[in-house]
Amino acid sequence: MDDLTPLRQQWLDRIKSAADPASIEEVRLAALGKKGEISLKMRELGKMTPEERQTKGRALNELRDEIDTALRARKAALEDAALETRLAEEWLDVTLPGRPRPQGTIHPISQVMDEIAAIFADMGFAVAEGPQVESDWYNFDALNIAPEHPARQEHDTFFMHRAEGDDRPPHVLRTHTSPVQIRAMEEHGTPIRVIAPGRTYRMDMDQTHTPMFHQLEGLAIDRDISMANLKWVLEEFYSAFFGTRVKTRFRASHFPFTEPSAEVDIQCSWEGGQLRVGEGDGWLEVTGSGMVHPHVLRSAGVDPDQWQGFAFGMGIDRLAMLKYGIPDLRAFFESDLRWLRHYGFAAGNVPSLSGGLSR
Repeated sequence: MDDLTPLRQQWLDRIKSAADPASIEEVRLAALGKKGEISLKMRELGKMTPEERQTKGRALNELRDEIDTALRARKAALEDAALETRLAEEWLDVTLPGRPRPQGTIHPISQVMDEIAAIFADMGFAVAEGPQVESDWYNFDALNIAPEHPARQEHDTFFMHRAEGDDRPPHVLRTHTSPVQIRAMEEHGTPIRVIAPGRTYRMDMDQTHTPMFHQLEGLAIDRDISMANLKWVLEEFYSAFFGTRVKTRFRASHFPFTEPSAEVDIQCSWEGGQLRVGEGDGWLEVTGSGMVHPHVLRSAGVDPDQWQGFAFGMGIDRLAMLKYGIPDLRAFFESDLRWLRHYGFAAGNVPSLSGGLSR
């Protein structure tokens, strides 16, 4: 094997002339790679006598180590130079004042509505909307609410003003989002799975009631849907919403638009005066539900002999109070900036099942 001095100088010169990390990698592969020049010379050692192998092997190992060290040093120098250039181009004056945090926050009601939509979307439910000023027929008649029902009295419902002698059907500020299920079935037919979140209005005002509040209506219609499907959907929803496995309990009840009907309770505990959902031996009423009444299906143009399904309703404001520990419903609508900063959410906090509903 010839003197290695020329070979050594050749590779040191190539390393010195490499102008970027990519060039350094090319030199490394050409010299020390599996088929590199120095690696191939190392393979020739097996053909030598023990005396030659001892002498030439030591020289080749020293050359390989020297080239490897030179490569690493050149690569580090190029990286340092690139960093210096970037720092020079992307300088930052640290004496400048910091950027103020945006003052606005997402209202808890808006956040919870987005959380609900994300959970039900994962179960195949679309979001449906309808007018807040509804006809008497959509708000009551189509939902099997009898003319003598207390909800149809002026002490409970906001009726729109009509001029004297106006014999057109009355309109109301909708008392629930249930009319949306009629409109959704009329527009999209069956099968159908929708939720209808939105504002509703009733003449009530105390710590847990306001004249305007937010409600969620859920509807699923198909040929063989049962109460078992309803129970699964609600347990999956509450478990995802509260972030823990939640059991439900159904209690027989009565609603004009469902038959059979059930009040739904979720498992909870009240230890130490603090509500904990998903544990303990207590129960908290959260939802009204049941199988859609045949009258409601017929009102929407659906044959109840061919189709059936379930519906449920829950208060969005109450869900927000339960999840985020908000004691007074009226505070939602008082526009207190201190309250909004405390309970509000950052604009970038978009709920998703994969990333977590709210952080």
